[in-house]
Amino acid sequence: MTQRMTELADEIIRLQSELDREIESRRKALGWKLKETIGQFEEGVALEHRRLRLGLVKFFGRSSPGAILTAPVIYSLIVPLALIDLWVSAYQQICFRAYGIPRVKRSDYIALDRGRLSYLNLIEGLNCSFCAYANGLIAYVREVSSSTEQYWCPIKHAVRVSDPHRRYYEFLEYGDAEGYRQRLNEFRERLRAEPPPAGSGLRG
Repeated sequence: MTQRMTELADEIIRLQSELDREIESRRKALGWKLKETIGQFEEGVALEHRRLRLGLVKFFGRSSPGAILTAPVIYSLIVPLALIDLWVSAYQQICFRAYGIPRVKRSDYIALDRGRLSYLNLIEGLNCSFCAYANGLIAYVREVSSSTEQYWCPIKHAVRVSDPHRRYYEFLEYGDAEGYRQRLNEFRERLRAEPPPAGSGLRG
């Protein structure tokens, strides 16, 4: 990377740390704290949450027909998602062992904590759990695939890529043939040496 790119990457890390501090400050303002991997609310806040829970009859009464009719379509995604989950997990257990690179910890990406919120009814809790699983799974798969890309093809694209994964900015420039031949093993050794990435948030 150029000096300017390194500076920008460092600035991103600094801003992420600042954002984490702001999130922690907001948590305190909302009256909850993280104990081990479970969010705990103050008693008064927890009582207010239960008071605000919407009963199922009222919940369905407020739901649009479109939302109710499309729910089976949304939940049908659980089948391909579960297959991807199983296949990618098996893939990294086999291939990453063969490559000698750290395996991605699935639980660092899939957090199923929101179903515990007492202001969510059964359906809302289920919806939140489904979204948490789907988005966490995609993040997990992305990390597995980005490790694979660094091992086999650490080259940037010629065109701009929207929201690339965290490894992408370190990759070789498009067209840098000499760099590819000389540095491919360096990228692989760097991958072997790094600790598994730590996820953030609450765990299920």
